[in-house]
Amino acid sequence: MKKIILLLLAIILPCDHYTFAAMHELPELPAESKQEKRVAIVKLKGSCSDDKVNKIMAKLKSGQKRTVFCEIFSGFSVRANLEDLDKLTSYQDVELVSQVKTYTAESEGPAKIIGADWIQGASKSQSSALTGKGVKVGVIDTGIDYNHPDLRRSYKKGWDFVDRDKDPMETVGHGLRDTLHGTHVAGIIAAKGKLKGIAPNAEVYAYRALGPGGSGTTEQILSAIERAIKDKVDVLNLSLGSEVNGPDLPISLALNKAVDKGIVAVAAAGNAGPADWTVGSPGTAAKAISVGATTPKLKVPFLEVDGEKIILNKMDKSKQWSSENALEIVEGKLGYQKDLQNVKGKIVIIKRGELTFGEKAENAYKAGAKAVLIANDMDGPLLGMLEREIPIPVAGVSKKEGSQLQRKLGKKKTVYAKINSYWEQDILADFSSRGPVTSTWDIKPDVVAPGVVINSTVPGGYLALQGTSMAAPHVAGAAALLLEAHPDWSPEEVKAALMNTALPLNDRDGKQYKVYEQGAGRIQVDKAVKASVLIMPGSMRFGKFKLADHLHEHTAYITISNKGKSSEWITFNQPSIQSGVTWQLPLSLTLAAGETKKLPIKMMIDSELFKNKLQNGAIVVNAGRQKVTVPYLYVLEEPEYPRLMGFNMVQENNGGFSYEAYLPTGAEEFGIAVFDKETLRFVKFLDWKKEVKRGQLKGNIKKEVLPQQGIYEIVAFAKKAGKEDAVSGQLSVIGSHALYNSIENESDKENL
Repeated sequence: MKKIILLLLAIILPCDHYTFAAMHELPELPAESKQEKRVAIVKLKGSCSDDKVNKIMAKLKSGQKRTVFCEIFSGFSVRANLEDLDKLTSYQDVELVSQVKTYTAESEGPAKIIGADWIQGASKSQSSALTGKGVKVGVIDTGIDYNHPDLRRSYKKGWDFVDRDKDPMETVGHGLRDTLHGTHVAGIIAAKGKLKGIAPNAEVYAYRALGPGGSGTTEQILSAIERAIKDKVDVLNLSLGSEVNGPDLPISLALNKAVDKGIVAVAAAGNAGPADWTVGSPGTAAKAISVGATTPKLKVPFLEVDGEKIILNKMDKSKQWSSENALEIVEGKLGYQKDLQNVKGKIVIIKRGELTFGEKAENAYKAGAKAVLIANDMDGPLLGMLEREIPIPVAGVSKKEGSQLQRKLGKKKTVYAKINSYWEQDILADFSSRGPVTSTWDIKPDVVAPGVVINSTVPGGYLALQGTSMAAPHVAGAAALLLEAHPDWSPEEVKAALMNTALPLNDRDGKQYKVYEQGAGRIQVDKAVKASVLIMPGSMRFGKFKLADHLHEHTAYITISNKGKSSEWITFNQPSIQSGVTWQLPLSLTLAAGETKKLPIKMMIDSELFKNKLQNGAIVVNAGRQKVTVPYLYVLEEPEYPRLMGFNMVQENNGGFSYEAYLPTGAEEFGIAVFDKETLRFVKFLDWKKEVKRGQLKGNIKKEVLPQQGIYEIVAFAKKAGKEDAVSGQLSVIGSHALYNSIENESDKENL
């Protein structure tokens, strides 16, 4: 009954450049201060001479010589105030004075960000470049277009668990339910043609477990994992998931088994961020590498109103945003034609709902709008696409940002906005699911990788997509490179190498992300392939503390393995001082080449002083020149995680219903209550239980138990440790027929 969904977000295509017409005649900018200092390049007449340069510098009041040029031309660079730079042009020996400009790359491929380009080019520690040659990578997904020119050489074999045959071709001929996801994922890993994957010479084994529309069952996924084990793949990528944050669902357990069989398992963390506890199975599998998504190098447009900046999430099939100094913003309600009477030459903000994004944008374009903002009707960023090309910029903004703009419109007669942009890289995507994992308190994701605007192969061509689905294959490809370089490494060692050498990331305010948001950080495969000391596991959990005892002592163990050819001096840095927390770390030691040691890390908590529910940080281990950051997490008492997940009801042939739910840590009370839709009066329980164990809960509701004809609200709830979570839905009973539709999570209502 449980459906598996693709971890894919909005589709984003390359766009043409578009420039707004200026709306107002702007005054001249104020003159620059002549005392402001700038750097300039000074080109001299004749040959290069230190004496000539020094004579010119002696005439300047504020000049500071920087670099003398004699090969590319005769000249020098200087830092001086504008008054002196202006004077330079009049000097007899000076041919040209040019202030320096900033140059930036137009784009930077994700392979370069994670260091794969260095490995593909030439590895100093290898006799030849690493390309994943000889490594088998399994892709469990929607299938693959094995006829794509960039994938024909990489594809080796596959299996279809949807149609139960040997042809894993993508779904075709189903209109809007046709698929392309698996081909995109495979291209990120091993494209070899116009595009180049992370491991272009890896062998792709494609397992079609997700059918039309990109959905599949637990059975299909498990069958695919089973087949991958039989095929002896080296790496297995699953860019799919569910909404259930639990470590013991069948697919998570199956992935752990695959790792035990020697397979490096990689799973997408999910696209349910930015809230905590949103990582879903199989990204919760303890032994798999769970992957969150970050941005590659992107030019990010933003709107500025009264000094406040709003990031613009450009929608696919709209024109590119470009810089403007003064554009008026007006209200466009829901975007119907009647709502857009005064939008010509302006930015119009439209609420989400009733019409599609494309219909709203087209109505605004026909009304003469310069650009469109569509405000979300729920928390989080709005990422989307239009049904057809619209020749004006269109972007989504969050519900909060939309409300702020509408309040400004309500207070002022006229509101103007500036449009600008900046380059950004290594920012955790808002949609990327966060951890930790319920009940085990594991840190997930383990690492992050580029997952925003990732161009790759699709049937018939190429397309840019985003989601943790796109981040996971970067890690799968990186694992293939590591296995080519170190074929004797175990899955645990590959995972450790990627985590030990990952780069911890900071948010836009310069604050480091929590370890259960980014794991160890963004992978750096060029450093991972050269790692000589591995620390396993790559992160530590100290479990859940209870307040029953005054002083708690918890121990986690790490294994340090020297994979190099010389001994290494190992030292441990004490974590930053925290009230109520004391650490006992191992003494410094020498680890001989080939030697492995298991060491304890002890944490003591004084509950009288320490009250944080979730505490995360990192232990720094120095291994020669290598600095390894090992994330840790511990939990005090019962944290604020969802008590109920994945509830669903499905009608059976006998007229009744079967249901399932996931209880991360069990429940003191669980129930399915019926309320009158109009009066919200309680009617009855369809089922209820007390003291339910953690894990998957399944049950049946007989037809006779259903209420009489009418429309009702169904509320499934779970209570534990003084907290209750609920999921609501609608039950329609008409004659002998009944229909259930889910609505929303009750605990999220206040944020919608």
